[in-house]
Amino acid sequence: MSVRLPAMAWRNLWRNRRRTVVTLSSIAFGTMLAVLFTGMGDSNFSDMIDLAARMGGGHVSIQHPEQLEIPTFSRTVEGASGLAERALEDRQVERAVLRIAGNVMVSSAEQSQGAGFIAFDPDEEDSTTLSVLEALSSGRLFASRGDRGIVLGTGLAEKLGVGLGKKVVYTLTDKQGEIVQAAARVVGLLRTGAPSVDSSLCLLPLERVQALLGYGEDEVLQVALFLRDQRAAEASAKRLSPRVGPEAVALPWFAVQPELSAFIAMKVAGARVMEVIIMLLVAAGIFNTLFVSVMERMREFGIMVAVGFSPGQLFRLVMWESLWLALVGLLGGAVLTALPYWYLSEVGLDLRAITEIDLASGEVAGVAVMPVMHVDIYPDHLAAIVCAALLATLAAGLIPAWSAGRVAPVESIRIV
Repeated sequence: MSVRLPAMAWRNLWRNRRRTVVTLSSIAFGTMLAVLFTGMGDSNFSDMIDLAARMGGGHVSIQHPEQLEIPTFSRTVEGASGLAERALEDRQVERAVLRIAGNVMVSSAEQSQGAGFIAFDPDEEDSTTLSVLEALSSGRLFASRGDRGIVLGTGLAEKLGVGLGKKVVYTLTDKQGEIVQAAARVVGLLRTGAPSVDSSLCLLPLERVQALLGYGEDEVLQVALFLRDQRAAEASAKRLSPRVGPEAVALPWFAVQPELSAFIAMKVAGARVMEVIIMLLVAAGIFNTLFVSVMERMREFGIMVAVGFSPGQLFRLVMWESLWLALVGLLGGAVLTALPYWYLSEVGLDLRAITEIDLASGEVAGVAVMPVMHVDIYPDHLAAIVCAALLATLAAGLIPAWSAGRVAPVESIRIV
């Protein structure tokens, strides 16, 4: 018997319009929630990783193999410019900059405070590689890599009791383990929004710190690499490690910043659990719709078998109904998601407007948490959601389809 199962399945769906509309609504709404929920996570975590990279050692950091375990100014990277040039040959690497970072003691006439510092080349870096540069609240940045100034976080400046133009002395332990000091004037103040950063960070010119620590002209603590896609950090680090030689190693951001990595991993795992729950609830609703539909049509299926339908055709008929539900539900989900996705992508959700908590001061592992939530889902994550919704819908139709295929004509026809 030649039948058009897709057309028959489509007509069967609309024999009970209310039930079908409710099922399609659950698929569309579940898809919308999954897309927006995942998109918010992708955008938020990507921004945090990029911000952390721009505040630290980049998406990938080239440094001495033992520097991560026991940080010291004696474990340096020599020939840093050559390493940067080789790294830029990698397809993922967009920028490579030289830095020295560590701990310093900053003293004023009134007070002394321990702090962290980043020494950079102002001719080579901007806010796209060092995010704190855009947080300059007053004053200026360095005029050259040999500038005799210092830029302090606003909190650190308050602790030291100094302002713009005031003199401070910073103390370090050089490459040989000797205590060295240099004087500098405060030329700028930073306000990042992360309290721990503002109260414990200062910026110094690279050449000045190299001379103070006894480094060579092409000697630094790290070469910070910035990638086109932060998700490629691990693969890029593996490709680059053989190129940088035995005296250095390439490390992805999550190895250098394990606290932030653990926080993001925990949040991603929670998001995945919520997505699975959403899909299970959607699948349960679809299963209920199809199973009830099949049970109501057992007598009809018996007659169809009696006039020539095979069990396989009945099975495929119900699976076609499941497939139609999935396709139309996903189309409805796309329509339902379009407007809120556009709004959250372009405008975002300002959490400060719906809570009394001062989110501007929130931070994780020294990285400020953005108070405005945006969505920007990765294409592969969107494809995964669509495939998961499709497979969940088809899986929900397997048992009803199997029940339809096992119908016994004689017994089912007797059903009133």
